[in-house]
Amino acid sequence: MVQKMVASIAETETALSRHPTPTTSRIDGRRLRSLRTKQLIIEAYLALASEKSPQVPTAAQIAERAGYSVRSVFERFPDIHSLQVAAVDYALVQVAALAPSRDTDGDRQTRIRTQVEKRGRTCERWLPLWRSLVVNQGESPELRQRVVGLRERLVGRLELMYAPELSTLSDSERRHLLIVLEALVDVESWARMQEFFGLSFDEACAAWTQAIDRLLPPTPLAA
Repeated sequence: MVQKMVASIAETETALSRHPTPTTSRIDGRRLRSLRTKQLIIEAYLALASEKSPQVPTAAQIAERAGYSVRSVFERFPDIHSLQVAAVDYALVQVAALAPSRDTDGDRQTRIRTQVEKRGRTCERWLPLWRSLVVNQGESPELRQRVVGLRERLVGRLELMYAPELSTLSDSERRHLLIVLEALVDVESWARMQEFFGLSFDEACAAWTQAIDRLLPPTPLAA
């Protein structure tokens, strides 16, 4: 949904530049303003969710942060739950855009360093939103699906980055190692290293790097 919204903004802007007739401009202009309002409301929700509180922001708080009325919020989202789902999807699009896969063919240490640093930045940026998502998923199938999807995406990333080492294991050993690696680089694992143990970004990365290097089997020799 969020990807379609962003695409719609771009398409409308293109249409306006190519067909600037008065009627079309008025219609497309209203549509573009509505889509931008929707995006700003989502961004306001994310900003509030990033302020360390796991509680879902109220409609009044979201409206005030976005610079719109509460009515504007509910004109675009039927309830706060649907806004929360849209905000999580929006954040996922941002994570994917900011963290493309690279160094997948590098040597062992390069791959570990790349995966750890990228994961650390993602955890630092999205920790409050993750906590809000986990706390408030409740009976929501949509939010539970996002939690599962995020974990599956992480496992897929680990499989990609450590494919050479994982290829040397049996199916059972491979599955067990992926479970352990996913738990190791969980968002709350990162939070504990910084909040409880007081590690800096570099120190936390070093701890993860050392642990992953020890857990992985020897890298097979290149053919």
